[in-house]
Amino acid sequence: MPKNQLLALIVWSATLAATGAMADVTRTPADIESRSPAAQADVDEAAMHRVLDQFRTTRVPLGQAMAIAERLHDGSRTADISFEISGQPVYRVRTVKNERVFENVIDAHTGSISHAEIASSLKELDRVDLANIIALKWVKQELSDAVRVAEQAAAGRALAGGLIKQDGKLNFVVVVATGDRLKEVMLEPPKVGQRSTQH
Repeated sequence: MPKNQLLALIVWSATLAATGAMADVTRTPADIESRSPAAQADVDEAAMHRVLDQFRTTRVPLGQAMAIAERLHDGSRTADISFEISGQPVYRVRTVKNERVFENVIDAHTGSISHAEIASSLKELDRVDLANIIALKWVKQELSDAVRVAEQAAAGRALAGGLIKQDGKLNFVVVVATGDRLKEVMLEPPKVGQRSTQH
């Protein structure tokens, strides 16, 4: 999932409601995308505060929501997760096992499954999602590891995460709530069988 999509998903849901990794804590989402109209910036700021207000009341941390989703299909891995507030606060989690993708919605207060699972084949994904999920097979680190590193680096709680390819590099991007801001943490995971090419 492209990082802009992760941030947009968080803001969009608010608007609807009216290890071996190197961490790089970057700017807040409002700084990342240059906003031209001041009104749009105000809407985004209000939406972000709505997300943060709702997120602070949740009882289930993002890492626990990933574990709940992964237990539904033994041996699955989380591909991406996002916090949403289009109704009751929930986490939308996509896990992968073999050639199948499972999307589950986890209640952020109780940890229960709040919607019917959506299962699909890798063949049904768009090119970007498919490329990211295939790339997940070559990454040693789990998204849950990246979340722990990001939360420590940004001194906050994660509310979204996923794998992206940017400038030819594969990275985890984790969005962390810290104070009254959202911060992005980029992590470059070690690859399976990674070897040094230097002599």
